[in-house]
Amino acid sequence: MASFPYREPDIVRLAQDIATGLATHTEVFPSPPASPDDIAQALAAYNTARDAAILASANARQGTAAKDEALRTLMDLMKADLRYAESTSRSDDGKLQLLGWGGPRSRTATGIPGQVRTLEVLREGKSWLLLDWKEPVDGGQPAAYKVQRRQRDGGGDWTDVGMAVESEITLNGQEPGVEFEYRVIAVNKAGEGPASNIVRVML
Repeated sequence: MASFPYREPDIVRLAQDIATGLATHTEVFPSPPASPDDIAQALAAYNTARDAAILASANARQGTAAKDEALRTLMDLMKADLRYAESTSRSDDGKLQLLGWGGPRSRTATGIPGQVRTLEVLREGKSWLLLDWKEPVDGGQPAAYKVQRRQRDGGGDWTDVGMAVESEITLNGQEPGVEFEYRVIAVNKAGEGPASNIVRVML
């Protein structure tokens, strides 16, 4: 006994075969519950809905790309203003708070950094992603940030995939179709701080 297919292309192919077979061999199948015309009409309705879904998906991808580009432009303008404000105010915390920002926190120059905060995926593409996080609020001043990943379902050891001196990084050349876990660790001469929260991504 054959099994009913579950893949869409196989279902469509079987529908075409059924409609053709019923129409061609009425002497064998004189009174089917669904006539060849019923099957053909349902198949046409599916094709129309499929084409609409493909178009909607393409439009959604274009819309997402436009949104990401607009966000990138907004972020660049915001960062330019914040750098200007920090320079103009000489990083005065009170003045920077007028912009919802703040001056650098006083912390010891030495000592292991604290834990990186609120790691998140800001944007992603076919084989790249932009990670963003907040610097530690305690511990020594980070000199850099180490970015690590591991394959989720396979587990295994964490692998270094990037270093950043600011609180964001774009990772290119990431394998699509594989779910990875990412984390970030603040480092300086004294050592490494605790790992950040984990984010999971499948491009």
